[in-house]
Amino acid sequence: MKKIMNEPERVVDQMLDGMVRAYGDLVERVAGTDVIHRLTPQDGKVGLVSGGGSGHEPAHAGYVGRGMLSAAANGAVFTSPTPDQILEAIKAADEGAGVFLIIKNYSGDVMNFEMAQELAEMEGITVQSVIVDDDIAVEDSLYTQGKRGVAGTVLVHKILGHLAESGASLDEIKAAADALVPEIKSLGIALTGTTTPEGGKESFNLAEDEIEYGVGIHGEPGYRTEKMKTSRGLAEELLEKIVADFDLTAGDHVAVLVNGMGGTPLMEQYVFTNDVADLLADREITVDFWKVGDYMTSIEMQGLSLTVLRVSDDTWVDALNAPVETIGW
Repeated sequence: MKKIMNEPERVVDQMLDGMVRAYGDLVERVAGTDVIHRLTPQDGKVGLVSGGGSGHEPAHAGYVGRGMLSAAANGAVFTSPTPDQILEAIKAADEGAGVFLIIKNYSGDVMNFEMAQELAEMEGITVQSVIVDDDIAVEDSLYTQGKRGVAGTVLVHKILGHLAESGASLDEIKAAADALVPEIKSLGIALTGTTTPEGGKESFNLAEDEIEYGVGIHGEPGYRTEKMKTSRGLAEELLEKIVADFDLTAGDHVAVLVNGMGGTPLMEQYVFTNDVADLLADREITVDFWKVGDYMTSIEMQGLSLTVLRVSDDTWVDALNAPVETIGW
């Protein structure tokens, strides 16, 4: 294993310090915690909090800033932040109008965020939440009851962040979140496993000519391993499953996120994007919004994921296009 780091056990701590030193005009680190908080004037709006294990950068701290998250709680690599860390994020985000939690559907995240919500409410902070479960690859996998939360979470950050910035109430954001999450579907592929700084070994091994369909963002296994295909072949597999899960038809409108897993060059991501665009055009499905790049990674994994948001509310496209001041978007 070769990684640019010092002590493996301090990689998250030093990463967060480096982030704040590089982007001290946008974010700060809440003293004594692994929480990143935005440096914006307190204006009495709803605060948005998310987070999870580190190793998915720029998620989630990279989306802290005006127009997206108010704060993010960062756990150890691939490990949920603790309830006390999440509570500190909630307290930092609270401006008097309540706090909304965006939680990926992993057992540890759900348990710890819900415990933090209870603690915050005991301190007089009104908190509501949504659980994102956009991965259609498998159900009841490692770390998960039901479907996993993956790259579609970033679109939830962006759309709900715009609502909060626009002055929506906590109840309005909750209603929007409940309508939004079922309209997001994701599916990923891996060409390699991923190696945690402290573990030192790949999460799984693939032969030089193999790929894994439906892999999770922590290196969890998917639903099939097979020989490598062309980009077009990969796009056909992922899109066909997403279209079928949605029952998308000609005339539908979508937003599309092509997400790199950390080790896939943009050249390859754009080739894949071109194939997805052709396939959607063949189906007469209109793309109202595109985003391509590394947004929810798995350290250095080679691979990518495809996220499709069915646009059943036109305001979502406006929210996706709205300007923000963050590190990662």
